[in-house]
Amino acid sequence: MLIRDTLPEDAKAVSVLVDAVARERRYLAATAGFSEESTASFIASVKAAKGVHLVALVDDAVVGWCDITPASFEGMTHAGRLGMGVKAGFRGQGIGKGLLKAALNRAFSQGLERVELEVFRSNAAAIRLYEAHGFLREGVKVRARKLDGMADDILLFAMFKNA
Repeated sequence: MLIRDTLPEDAKAVSVLVDAVARERRYLAATAGFSEESTASFIASVKAAKGVHLVALVDDAVVGWCDITPASFEGMTHAGRLGMGVKAGFRGQGIGKGLLKAALNRAFSQGLERVELEVFRSNAAAIRLYEAHGFLREGVKVRARKLDGMADDILLFAMFKNA
């Protein structure tokens, strides 16, 4: 596995991966992905904002991503929002752990002091990952998602530099 900065030419592979994870209807708020152009624009905007966008590759194929987007509002630019995903069939192999660790290290070294995220309560593996890396639960949005007849809470987590 190789973890590296996302390159402009990765936009298509990242777009396809985000779409695949979104269509699982379990892990992301979106239930479908975004176009290659929208993905390229998002990656560029994260980097322009001095954020982090990384990909994980196995045999030269993109199998995971992690992004941390700094907040843009005055008074909140010390904080960033984390998003990530790993392709089905590659989960449970340390890819998410590697992406998360690399992204957090980069974000904190670039000046962010707080990284926050939201995760569905039903995503027990992701919750274990975040808690193992020092994220603290800050709150719950009760029954915030209702999809396919199932309600799910959204848990709010954050971690701080040098915490």
